[in-house]
Amino acid sequence: MTPESPARTLAAHQERLSLPWWAWPASLAGATILAVELFLGLPEVPAWLPFAVLLPLGVLLLLPLNRLRIEVTPDEFRVDDARLPVEFISGVVALDAAGKREALGVGSHPLAFVVQRAWIGPAVQVLLDDPADPTPFWVVSTRRPVELATALLEVSGPARAGRTAP
Repeated sequence: MTPESPARTLAAHQERLSLPWWAWPASLAGATILAVELFLGLPEVPAWLPFAVLLPLGVLLLLPLNRLRIEVTPDEFRVDDARLPVEFISGVVALDAAGKREALGVGSHPLAFVVQRAWIGPAVQVLLDDPADPTPFWVVSTRRPVELATALLEVSGPARAGRTAP
């Protein structure tokens, strides 16, 4: 297998959708309150056991929510494990919080691909043109919707032109 040239593998946009800072102390506070209730309600259990179990569990439950990556390369748009070849992107709309609410509410489609995080207001809506795929669009949360939309339009234009060329 021949390695790809660096120009083909450089990402036009990269972003990691991490949790806000306050989620970590809130999780620890919730786990502490639950541990205290178990400590008070179950006197036969050793005092340290609820704290030793629930505090690490409170942190471990947040780790999967903190790993979502968004990346635009010259060949594809990656959202976590999902991959979309850029030649099927027909348009991109940067959405503010109200636009995201509209796109995911009444204006939504049941076959739309949605990756949204409630703590992130803006998003992008990626319109698709793939006859083999029934998915009409993707809605993806992002903290930088204009930059992501611009990167997607920059890489999808040449890819669509290459797809339609004879």
